[in-house]
Amino acid sequence: MTTQIDHVSVVKKSNVFFDGKCISHNVILADGTKKSVGIIFPATLVFNTGVPEIMEITAGKCRARVKGETEWKNYEGGQSFSVPGNSSFEIEALELVDYVCHFG
Repeated sequence: MTTQIDHVSVVKKSNVFFDGKCISHNVILADGTKKSVGIIFPATLVFNTGVPEIMEITAGKCRARVKGETEWKNYEGGQSFSVPGNSSFEIEALELVDYVCHFG
């Protein structure tokens, strides 16, 4: 897992979800690939996906459950989980969580 994303454009306007419990910025790589870099404050949230996503947890602790799974799984900085497109996942941030969402 790298500590930075090089050669990107950053969309200056932030994405604010769930009354400020999740805040992110979109980044676009030179090849057009999109990512979202953000934080989730302690809360339990449900996100819907349009395309497949990889949620890379860069710091903090959380647990997540992808639609169709019965068990929650624990994640912390340095770990990631995958979510299919046209699906959803629940995430409970147990503390402030830094993440990178890789789309597609």
